Amino acid sequence: MSTTEEIRIQKSDSRSNVWKELIKVAKPDSKFHFNFAEFIADFEGSSNATKQFKTHEWYKNSKLLFITPDNCLEELRYEALKDGKTILITTYGIYRGFWLLEPSKIPKERYEYASTLDGLEKVARHITLQNMIDEKLCVDVMITGTGAINYQGIRLGKGHGFFDSEWAMLYTIKAINKNTPTVAFVHDCQVLDERMTPEVFDTVCDLIVTNSTMFQVDSIAKPTCGIIWDVLDKHMFDTIPPLQELKALNLPVPE
Repeated sequence: MSTTEEIRIQKSDSRSNVWKELIKVAKPDSKFHFNFAEFIADFEGSSNATKQFKTHEWYKNSKLLFITPDNCLEELRYEALKDGKTILITTYGIYRGFWLLEPSKIPKERYEYASTLDGLEKVARHITLQNMIDEKLCVDVMITGTGAINYQGIRLGKGHGFFDSEWAMLYTIKAINKNTPTVAFVHDCQVLDERMTPEVFDTVCDLIVTNSTMFQVDSIAKPTCGIIWDVLDKHMFDTIPPLQELKALNLPVPE
């Protein structure tokens, strides 16, 4: 068995163990119920996580946040809009690409609606990778939910690799760099003691925010490999337009 296969088996086992505890504090999704393989759940105390992160200098000093479309980050998206911050976000599964939520272009009474997955596309602006390059978009902080994370900042998502792909795409077009901070929102029960070895494309997190605490981890280098086309799942390429666009742009990956 290869090292890569061993890592993936370890991740799968860890996810299953966390999900047994997560279901006790998770909020069901309207579509996926408690199927944690299909969505990142909101959880009891996520409002506390949002309040804590809003006190962090990374949040206070930011102008443009990338926030994944995870359930546990809906309140953060709402708060960010109220605070005048622009949000870069993808649709579920990145199927319809990237969108920009610009608070100056959204009526304030629609901020809460705009922060939801059902509402964002009705008020946000669709933005391509080429648009981001032309507009010199610069993301200050990358924020994600995740299935589990350890004290090294190594994430265990749903197993699809969406956040890793989002990082790789934004890194390749220079909207972020290897020093761009990454933040994970999780419940306490999703934080693991076990040590793991990240794969070359794993986007580790610098800050972990939970329902009860917030702490930075010892830094691990972020991926600088971009999309590894030879190992990219064909279904992801076929269903994610920005990946197809990036392939066509044929850009060199920054060093």
